Amino acid sequence: MRRLLLGLSGLAAAAWAVRDVPVAMGAKARGERADRVSRSPQFHDGRFHNRARTIQFDQEASGGLVRELLFGKQQRTPVGEIPVVTPEPPTDDGLFLTWYGHATTLVEIDGARVLFDPVWSERVSPSQLVGPRRLHPMPQPLSDVPDVDAIVISHDHYDHLDLPTVRELVRTQTAPFVVPLGVGAHLERWKVPADRIIELDWEESAEVAGVRLIATAAQHFSGRGFTRDETLWTSWVIAGPTRKVFYTGDSGYFDGYREIGEAHGPFDATLIQVGAYADGWPDIHMTPEDGVAAHVDLQGGLMIPVHWATFKLALHAWTEPADRVWAEAKARDVALAIPRPGERVDVDAPPTVEPWWQTLA
Repeated sequence: MRRLLLGLSGLAAAAWAVRDVPVAMGAKARGERADRVSRSPQFHDGRFHNRARTIQFDQEASGGLVRELLFGKQQRTPVGEIPVVTPEPPTDDGLFLTWYGHATTLVEIDGARVLFDPVWSERVSPSQLVGPRRLHPMPQPLSDVPDVDAIVISHDHYDHLDLPTVRELVRTQTAPFVVPLGVGAHLERWKVPADRIIELDWEESAEVAGVRLIATAAQHFSGRGFTRDETLWTSWVIAGPTRKVFYTGDSGYFDGYREIGEAHGPFDATLIQVGAYADGWPDIHMTPEDGVAAHVDLQGGLMIPVHWATFKLALHAWTEPADRVWAEAKARDVALAIPRPGERVDVDAPPTVEPWWQTLA
């Protein structure tokens, strides 16, 4: 009887753990949202497309990834605890960037606060039973995050758009969600009020708290379930009355960065994706060297690398993105900050790079 009860208890626990999986996969745009999607210059043949090219996956290189997974000797996880800093409280002036880990970043600009790609879950997956697991805790509970003026999403992959985090933000914050076309359907399914959803196509913008948020091009893809590219992916320009910041989202390196720099730059700071790259998918994730080149194209001031250190999403060594971006930034005379998770960076007085990650290699 005891074994039977334990078995039933286990089944009940498993059922409870996967109950949100269908919901986490989101929803397809319908009605007015679908009409807006269909009118996008980026949308044809039933899906969104990159502007310059169709992304390619190198099958031969991907075969090498399998070999590396089985036999590679890269240190893909830290050998000790990643140092996490409790974020300092925000102020009403200056330009400050607080990187929480992976892509999640709080931007304080011209008195406004913009939270990018918030992910507080333990795993980036539709289920908290499986999927890449966090390598360090979040620097503070989501409930302790200060009031923000906008919550901005770059695309709908699980490491950038997280159901439990969205639900908590609906409960604890009043800010609108500013998202690419099609992503609003996911949010509606997750009970985000319609008046808190702003969907944008490339080069469309919204003004929130005196700051203009402009959706700009990226080279990537989207999808949460069994279909791809039914929602758009974006990079973002954050333009205040006196300061500007750029966030790449996820992207391969492409000539669009130069165009964005010419149209919207220069930028006081950039948040640049530098991790989760591989030889088999150069079109969708930048290498650290690509990231520095993008920063230069964008006419950036201070560069902060993101999309590394928090989840194991590729086969390169855990410290490699930071080591390579630091070397390339020095070679190209690019101002760089590599903060610990939670460390608040004053863009006007950035800290000297300290290789804190190297002790964990």
